[in-house]
Amino acid sequence: MTAKDGEDTATANRRQRRHMLRAAVADNMAKPRDPRVRSKHARATAPASTRAAGKRGTILAGIALSLVAVTAGALMLRREAGPDMAPVATPSPVAPGVAASSSSLPSPAVPQTFEAPAAVDRSVFPLAVRRVVVDAGHGGADHGASASDLAEKDITFDIATRLQQRLEDGGFEVLMTREGDHHLSLRERVQMANANHADLFISVHVNWFDGTSVPGIETYYLGATEDPELMALAQRENRESGYSLGDLRQLLDGVYADFRQDESRRLAGKVQRSLYRSLLPVSPELRDRGVKTAPFVVLVATEMPAILAEVSCLSDRREAERLKRPRYRDHIAEALFEGIRAYARDINQTIEKGT
Repeated sequence: MTAKDGEDTATANRRQRRHMLRAAVADNMAKPRDPRVRSKHARATAPASTRAAGKRGTILAGIALSLVAVTAGALMLRREAGPDMAPVATPSPVAPGVAASSSSLPSPAVPQTFEAPAAVDRSVFPLAVRRVVVDAGHGGADHGASASDLAEKDITFDIATRLQQRLEDGGFEVLMTREGDHHLSLRERVQMANANHADLFISVHVNWFDGTSVPGIETYYLGATEDPELMALAQRENRESGYSLGDLRQLLDGVYADFRQDESRRLAGKVQRSLYRSLLPVSPELRDRGVKTAPFVVLVATEMPAILAEVSCLSDRREAERLKRPRYRDHIAEALFEGIRAYARDINQTIEKGT
């Protein structure tokens, strides 16, 4: 098809595309909608209502195809005329009844890509640290780790009580999961913290290592681990959880639903640094075992930033001797307090900057 007299090239191209679209619509209308075409006898013996519905379907299909053709043509013309749009390739003339090659058709539009959503900035939620739950590990019939005449349940309760006094003197509201030597399931500890809308959960424990593991201090926040030693530790600590198998899915559904895991990591870092820095002068051989992740139940189910601090090691003879001395337990409580206060200070400074 050539341009008529007086037509410029652009007008001829638009006229040619309209002709191609009309030909495509006519070709589609001529083809049966169902490849399994019924026989003349079947069509003739079909009820009148069915034949009428078939005619209406054919008419509606034709109208739909016509609308598609008109819309496509309008879009092609708009893209060609728009000043801000990229130029569209003009197909070369094609003889009627001959399919256009892929090289002669307009290039498909490049799909738009989107950046991944950014992590939530905690400064958007200026929440102060006021109420702290202090959890003394074990208790009652659950002695925890033991060495000679020392039981973990007694050491953790003594340190937790000393920490409580320091936190209260520092202006914090403190809730203790247990006020004496009695048994509490992990579920009861968690429910108590969640029901009282605590801002932080601090669980105090004393470690025990079998074999050649280097004794020291370490602080945990919620996360997965493939370390068999840590898995064994988590299994020991989770024995008296009070949760059933049916509760597991509900617990895990909320593990990473918010930014409390990041806040727990930051809190664990503050506490671990404070413990090591404060205890090293009185325990020169102390090892900094670092901040780690583990699936402890008290960390999974709590609804606030939560950590579990292994503040000493009963399997080490020298550490066990130090733990007998009230002054050393005082050092541990002071170190825990300083780590918590450092974290709270960062949170409160963020609030002050926001205001």
